[in-house]
Amino acid sequence: MQRTSAIGLGLIVALGLGLAVVLGRSPSQRTPAPSASSSAKASASVIPSASAAPAASVSAQAPSDRDADADDSGSESFDVLPDGRKVPELPANAPKQVGFGVVVVAYRGAQLAAPDARSKEEAKARATLLIAEAKRDFTAAVAQGDRGSTKDAGRVPRDVLEPAPEYVLFTLTKGEVSGEPIDTPRGYWIVRRND
Repeated sequence: MQRTSAIGLGLIVALGLGLAVVLGRSPSQRTPAPSASSSAKASASVIPSASAAPAASVSAQAPSDRDADADDSGSESFDVLPDGRKVPELPANAPKQVGFGVVVVAYRGAQLAAPDARSKEEAKARATLLIAEAKRDFTAAVAQGDRGSTKDAGRVPRDVLEPAPEYVLFTLTKGEVSGEPIDTPRGYWIVRRND
């Protein structure tokens, strides 16, 4: 009886923490924000195995930890493309969902990053070097990436990822690798559209 109660209590606490994190996100991190149930369904379709794929949903990291890596203006850069432009609307001909692979290069303060992870500047430099490898041999680049890197992260529908990685991913052609590292809450991403 005690074991069942402890497990139930643990599940309730985890669910409450997850909801608090999702509800605590700023509006600039996702446009438009889907309901919690559609986000959970979308996340499940993106992640074939929890240990191998990057989390498309928010991890249980406190907002104050994420704020540590905000850009100089005080706002996070997840709604800005790697070239500094604000993310435009997706083209009308962009697919409704895509399959993708990702090379993750984590930095201190990113979700799921180790406490002793590299600095954000070091991560960007490493990700920039890995892009050339990813264009030659994506599987080899995945092997050199950090936790969450995978050549097949599954399929992701629109409105699940932050604006910048979503725009880049949904405007790539089949088999194309992103030309620059994309800053996400989980670190820098190098993405390849698989289909």
